[in-house]
Amino acid sequence: MQLTEESQKILQSNPYKEELQEVVDYTAQLLQEKMIRPTDLQWTILINHLSEMVIREKENRTILEVDPAMFSEVSDEALLISQLVVDKVGQLPKDETYVLSIHFESAKQNEEETK
Repeated sequence: MQLTEESQKILQSNPYKEELQEVVDYTAQLLQEKMIRPTDLQWTILINHLSEMVIREKENRTILEVDPAMFSEVSDEALLISQLVVDKVGQLPKDETYVLSIHFESAKQNEEETK
């Protein structure tokens, strides 16, 4: 994974750089194993989301609750990857899994579009 300048800025500006880098590397590994290849823009948006998740976990903040029914069309694979990443970050509510899964579902569409 080659990081864009914007992604690098996000990584460097996070107060928990080491933790964020670990989560980004873990996420990259999961996506590589599943042969999911986000675009540069998708990576930047994902890294920004991961950055915010790390901050929320470290500072005991939460996102607003979401209705799981809104995510009924998200694949089991995207939800599984999302759950693994959320577990890696730490103590976050289930809502994070749903919101994060959209990034992986979107990246999965890249593969389908090239077929």
